[in-house]
Amino acid sequence: MRYPLAPIILLLLLSLSTRAGALSDDERAISDWVDQHQEQAIALLEETVNIGSGTMNHQGVRAVGDVMARELNALDLEARWIDMPESVNRAGHLFAKKGGSGAKLLLIGHLDTVFEADDEFQAFKRSGNIAEGPGISDMKSGNAVIIYALKALAHIGVLKHMAITVAYTGDEEKPGRPLKIARKDLLEAGQWADIALGFEGAITTEGYDWATVARRSSTSWVLEIKGRQAHSSAIFSEDVGAGAINEAARILNAFYTEVRGEYGLTFNAGNIQGGTAVTYEAATNRGTTFGKTNVVPSHTVVHGGIRALSVDQLKNAKQRMQGIVAKHLPHTEATLSFDDSYPPMAPTEGNKVLALALSKVNQDLGRGAMKIWDPLRRGAADIAFVAPYTDALAGLGALGEGGHTPNESLHLDSMALAIKRAAILMLRLSKGSGEESAQEP
Repeated sequence: MRYPLAPIILLLLLSLSTRAGALSDDERAISDWVDQHQEQAIALLEETVNIGSGTMNHQGVRAVGDVMARELNALDLEARWIDMPESVNRAGHLFAKKGGSGAKLLLIGHLDTVFEADDEFQAFKRSGNIAEGPGISDMKSGNAVIIYALKALAHIGVLKHMAITVAYTGDEEKPGRPLKIARKDLLEAGQWADIALGFEGAITTEGYDWATVARRSSTSWVLEIKGRQAHSSAIFSEDVGAGAINEAARILNAFYTEVRGEYGLTFNAGNIQGGTAVTYEAATNRGTTFGKTNVVPSHTVVHGGIRALSVDQLKNAKQRMQGIVAKHLPHTEATLSFDDSYPPMAPTEGNKVLALALSKVNQDLGRGAMKIWDPLRRGAADIAFVAPYTDALAGLGALGEGGHTPNESLHLDSMALAIKRAAILMLRLSKGSGEESAQEP
C-alpha cells in the first residue's frame, strides 16, 4: 500500500517548531556524531576517489562497488551486485535493501565517473578544506554521504527499524542499452519506494542553499537528409531542387522559430556533416565530409539533443519537430529519429513538499530557508527514472565544483552538513507515514 505522503509530510512540518535550531534530542545526537566522524567520511571518500571508475572501466566500477558493499553490509543492509548482460556492455549496479516500518526510502548514487582509465586525472589531492579528484563531486562524495547518514541513524538506534533501499548505479554517466535492462532494477526500486532521494551535489550560491525538485530529460536526435546531386548551376531548378544542406538549414531554422520558447524546453544541434560524401557515427560523435562549391550536396546528417521538463512537453516537442521535417523542400527527403537516455523529473507538488521538509531541516541546523533551484541549470540524473512512481528530491550531496573537468573539487566541510541534512531528513520522513519508528529499548 502506498501512503499519501506529501500531505502527511506537510502536516508533520506544520507540527514542528518554526524556530531555527529546533532539533530533537535524537537529531542533536546525529549532529554531534557527524561532527565527530567527518574525517572518517572524508577517508571513505578518498578511498573511492583513488579507485578509477570511468563508466567503461568495468573493473574499477566493481572495485568501488566492493568498497560501498563493505560499508552497507556492516550496517546490516543486504548488499548485492547486479551484473548486466554482456550485450549491455556495462559493469552493473550495487543495490542494498532492508525492511522496516514507516515511509520506504530509496537513496540513489552512482559508482562511475566520466574519467576513463587512460585519463591523467586519477587521484585524490587535499589542500586544507578543498580536495580535488576524479568524481569527487560527481558523485563519490554523495555516495559517502549516504553511508554516513545511515551510520548516524544507526548510532541513535533507529536505522534497524527503517525501510531503505540504496541504489548505486554503475553507468549513470553513460547508461547502457537497452534502458529497460540497464535500469530495470532502479525502476523496480522506484515502484517499491514512497520517497526517492538523490545524492548528487548540493548547491549553495547567491547567499542561499537550494533544493532540487526537478531534473530535465536527455534525448538525442539524428536528422538525416537526402537531396539530388547535380551541378550547382542547376540548383533550385525543377529537376534538381534545393539540395540537402539547404533543407537542413530550413529544418533547423524552423526548430528555432517554431518549437523554441516553452520554459524547460531546449534543443541543440551539436554536430553537422553535409556534402556529397558523408559518414557519421552517432556513438562516437565523429564523421567525415566531402563536398564542392560547384556540386549540389546530396547528404546531410545533424546530431543534436533535446531536454524537457515533463513527459508531455517532450512528447509535444517531438511531434512538432517531426511535423517540420515532413515539409520537404523540392527533391529532398528527411528522417528524424530520437533516442531517449533520461526521462524528465517534473517539479510535482509532492517534490516541492519534500523541499519544504529539507528547508526545515536546514533552518533547524541554523542555516537559512532553502529556495528551489532552476532545473534549467542542472542536467539529467538517475532519480528521474523513479520520479513517475514516487515523490523525489535531488541534490542532497556535498558542495563541489568543476564536475566533469580536471578541476573537479569539493569543499570538505560541506560533507558534515550534507550528512546531517540527509540523516535528519530521513529520520523525519521515516515517520511521515503516520507511524512512529520504533526506538531502541
